[in-house]
Amino acid sequence: MKDLSQASEWTKQQFNVSAIAGRGTYGKTFLPENVFLLPEPQDVQGDVHEPRGIALRVGSQITSLNAISAAEVDTSRRDMFWGSYRATMKLSRVSGTCAAFFWYFNDTQEIDMEFLSRQFDEVKKVFPVNLVIHSTLSAKDGYDASKTGTFKTTNLKFDPTKGFHEYRFDYLPGHVYFYADGERLGEMKGENVPSSGGHVILQHWSNGNQLWSGGPPSSDAAIVVKSVKAYFNSSDAKKRGDWHNTCRGHGEKGTVCAISDTTPAASGQVDHSPHNDSKAGNHETGEENGGHGSHLAKSLTTALAPMMAVYTLVIMGPELEFVLKVLWE
Repeated sequence: MKDLSQASEWTKQQFNVSAIAGRGTYGKTFLPENVFLLPEPQDVQGDVHEPRGIALRVGSQITSLNAISAAEVDTSRRDMFWGSYRATMKLSRVSGTCAAFFWYFNDTQEIDMEFLSRQFDEVKKVFPVNLVIHSTLSAKDGYDASKTGTFKTTNLKFDPTKGFHEYRFDYLPGHVYFYADGERLGEMKGENVPSSGGHVILQHWSNGNQLWSGGPPSSDAAIVVKSVKAYFNSSDAKKRGDWHNTCRGHGEKGTVCAISDTTPAASGQVDHSPHNDSKAGNHETGEENGGHGSHLAKSLTTALAPMMAVYTLVIMGPELEFVLKVLWE
């Protein structure tokens, strides 16, 4: 893949969030050009031999809008329901940014894994990851999930800035399990777990909030995403019906059905509802965050991994319907 203009499963985002709406010192300007393929002639983090992947860049300069430029990509599909969601990433070592891998339906149904580079301490071997579920409880407290039972900070056993690692959450009925390189980090359960289909978002940003992202970064900072894989059921009734018609015996123990070798295309409809920037206490208003309706279709290569369906069926049960595997290699 030589550019980002061929596939439709992911869209780069362009929108602005004011400092007031984002609860930061500065606003945020999400720009399509801050999402790009590596390697590039110049590496934003100074690595001469940066592996191939998709970079999400945060700028170090304050823009004319008194904002910090940021990056986001979303899945086009909005029907991603119970499943296992995994991203292989290398995080930024530049202090002052928030990297987020999350699933989103609305501001009260959101599952996050967030990484604050200002919290990383190589000397002390401290590399936290913040595990969050936003719910009606966090909404009542200004979207500060830290005061609910669905917020946990745990330390990674590795330096996430020195190599690629897989971050994963399994979204199941009434439960969410979080993992890093296959090791469980935490579990959240109960009525605050989402119960709808949604979409996956990769995001990298800073707004100067010293209680969260910190920043702005002293130099341009980027995370690199090597792959994203999602093994999930669909919340779309038509897609479920079509799949049931082709998978005879679905729901019966031991049934394994073939999965198409192409990912079903998105419906073409976009979700114009806003979402907040997955954080403990940095909620944005709908007016400021409505830019998520302006989906600029760019490209990130997609392919299915049918053989993985057999493995995933062991985890998810025989109702698994769709496998989305996104690779940038």
